[in-house]
Amino acid sequence: MASSSRNNRKYDVFVSFRGEDTRDNFTSHLYSALCRQNIQTFIDDQLNRGDEISESVVNAIEASAISVIVFSEGYASSRWCLDEVVKILKCKKEYAQIVIPVFYRVDPSDVRNQTGSFGDSFSKLEERLKENSKKLLTWRNALKEAASLSGFNSLNIRPESELINEVVHHILKRLLDHVFRRNDNKNHLVGVESRVEEIESLLGAQSKDVYALGIWGIGGIGKTTIVRAIFHKISSGFEGSCFLENVREESQKPGGLACLRQKLLSNLLKDKNVSLVIGLNFRRLSRMKVLIVFDDVTCFSQLESIIGSLDCLTPVSRIIITTRNKQVLRNWGVRKIYEMEALEYHHALELFSRHAFKQNHPDVGYEEFSSKVMKYAQGVPLAIKVLGCFLYEREKEVWESAINKLQRILHPSILEVLKISYDSLDDKEKNIFLDVACFFQGEDVNLVMKFHNASGFYPEIGISVLVDKSLIAIGSYNKIRMHDLLQELGREIVRQESINPGNRSRLWHHEDIYEVLTYNTGTEKIEGICLDMSKVKELCLNPNTFTQMPKLRFLKFYSSSVNGENKCKISYLQDSGFAEVKYLHWYGYPLKSLPSNLGAEKLVLLEVPDSDIERLWDCVKHYSKLNQIIHAACHKLIAKIPNPTLMPRLNKLVTLNLRGSKSLKSLPSGIFNLEFLTKLDLAGCPKLKRLPEISSGNISWLFLRGTAIDELPSSIERLLRLGYLDLSDCKRLKSLPSSLYRLKSLGILDLQGCSNLQRLPECLGQLSSPITFNLTKTNIERIPESIIQLFVSGYLLLSYGERFQFVQKSPFLERGCLALQPFL
Repeated sequence: MASSSRNNRKYDVFVSFRGEDTRDNFTSHLYSALCRQNIQTFIDDQLNRGDEISESVVNAIEASAISVIVFSEGYASSRWCLDEVVKILKCKKEYAQIVIPVFYRVDPSDVRNQTGSFGDSFSKLEERLKENSKKLLTWRNALKEAASLSGFNSLNIRPESELINEVVHHILKRLLDHVFRRNDNKNHLVGVESRVEEIESLLGAQSKDVYALGIWGIGGIGKTTIVRAIFHKISSGFEGSCFLENVREESQKPGGLACLRQKLLSNLLKDKNVSLVIGLNFRRLSRMKVLIVFDDVTCFSQLESIIGSLDCLTPVSRIIITTRNKQVLRNWGVRKIYEMEALEYHHALELFSRHAFKQNHPDVGYEEFSSKVMKYAQGVPLAIKVLGCFLYEREKEVWESAINKLQRILHPSILEVLKISYDSLDDKEKNIFLDVACFFQGEDVNLVMKFHNASGFYPEIGISVLVDKSLIAIGSYNKIRMHDLLQELGREIVRQESINPGNRSRLWHHEDIYEVLTYNTGTEKIEGICLDMSKVKELCLNPNTFTQMPKLRFLKFYSSSVNGENKCKISYLQDSGFAEVKYLHWYGYPLKSLPSNLGAEKLVLLEVPDSDIERLWDCVKHYSKLNQIIHAACHKLIAKIPNPTLMPRLNKLVTLNLRGSKSLKSLPSGIFNLEFLTKLDLAGCPKLKRLPEISSGNISWLFLRGTAIDELPSSIERLLRLGYLDLSDCKRLKSLPSSLYRLKSLGILDLQGCSNLQRLPECLGQLSSPITFNLTKTNIERIPESIIQLFVSGYLLLSYGERFQFVQKSPFLERGCLALQPFL
């Protein structure tokens, strides 16, 4: 019985007291204060007690986390009270129960030694029971032990109300530190401690106004779990506290917002019958230090309806709001937003193991399966728990089947939670989300913006909304990132459009695409296709395949294989079918020209690498919206590019990638003059010997690696925005123009492998911006003193070869101001 009670605490606190001394004063006030803090407290209300402690009291002591002993003058005159002390100390020893003595108008030393007025009470009892010396000795030892514990002395803490406040605050702290924390471990709270500390430090910030903190992240990431742990930990430091859970869900019920307001006021004011006169209640709140948690808020109006504004609260109050929508926090004027991130791998594995194996690590033989689940869940606690419970005590064969199924179908419980954010989007935002999930994971955000602009989806606001709702993120190098589970959510939404792949809006799985293209079952529903051709065998396309897809906006046939090849064979294409295409990538495109109705004015990206295409269109008409055109290794096409009528029509061109074009010998004279061209990649063009003269240009990136160029035109100085110049492995390059020093934005000059380059221009020392030189594997043996001087200002980072020497050893080298490291 005792063990069961210990493991299933019924009470937070048991109070032992002498009824005649404190029932109607101190103990009653203490009990009320504990109840106001929602601390489950046992107090024996029997006015008439027998000689022996009752079984119900014994059970209550065993079922309590903390025992408070109120020592008063007449306490030791009660056999009942002394038996309670003995039982409490036994629980302390066996169950690590917390014991807190309160010395109410008695001295602790008198209790310890049974002296003074307290000793007189014990002496009277001793007189009555002098024949039971063993019992008396047990009581004496118990009193000595209990009175030696750290507690509270009413003679030192006045007034009595302050004593009660300190006792209650201490009890709350002990419950949190020694009870709730153990329960947290039992309830699988893994990896939260450091986050709790971090958020707690944010809440401790000094503020002249009410400090509001936003906790933001995708559904299932653990926002509520973290905030609940923080609430339990710090709420005792506030005069009033309230945790409003599931605001989104509760507000959708009839009268839901009014109920939430009622709960808020009742909890903060500790008044179940609180008046609904808002002005009066807020005046009361304005004199209190309060902690409020609004959990799962989806719109600003919810907060406005529940509390109105924060003006009624004191500056020492704290508000925590959890949400999937960052815009809610902005609207509320939240200054600090804490973004919830996924669990680290070791924490995720521990959490999964607790659910799947009921221990902190996977069973032997299940390590690889567990690793696959970790890769799928990507640190999202909801997914980890759901999958752990689902796989608990299942055979290995079932694990393998379940994991394979998860690659195609999102678990319903995970889908339900994640889809809440998707359902709150408008139609255009939903389209952007689905496009990213199916096609644009890891793509440059500018390209995605242009594609969706061309699609009429208003991506400037749409992508901003998706970011605010944690559905996508803009990562390093301006790439769009989407959590794997959210990507699966988007794809599952598309899968649910129809059991027939040909009736779905987007296709990305090679098996579905192979079926649709092989049997020509495409329909007007299809808007995008993305096929990795390395995963399918050869496809013979019907010439009218794409005429059945008039809404097609996105077409990508690529190969993830190093030695990729085109698997989509076709002899010709019917005229219609590409009218709405904005994005076309076709590795090894098999025809001589592009589809005649592929409108350049709608294209955002055109990539036909390793193809035999000879011309763009039979009749070039509109190029006004052509933002990117990339012809990687389009040998025959490139030879025909120097068409003077073509260049003006490419004026919106941003990136031109002709990398690996074996036949390219020259460039059209106006190539550098294109107003929006910022990146020109000519790497791996072995027949390109020279660049045209440059009159102006906005190019920032120029790649000439492995070309046959022997010199740069002096007019390169007109590329004032050029920041990266790659001349590596230009074996014929003999010299650099002195005008290079006028490139004020130049940050990297890569000359690695220029084996015929023997010197650098003296005037490069006049460069005014920080620069990195790579001179490895060149024939440069000496560097001009003017360039070395750039080190003095920290303007130069230099990589050099073994043959490299300085003109002379500069004084600042001797002082240790410079450390050059060779590339060996």
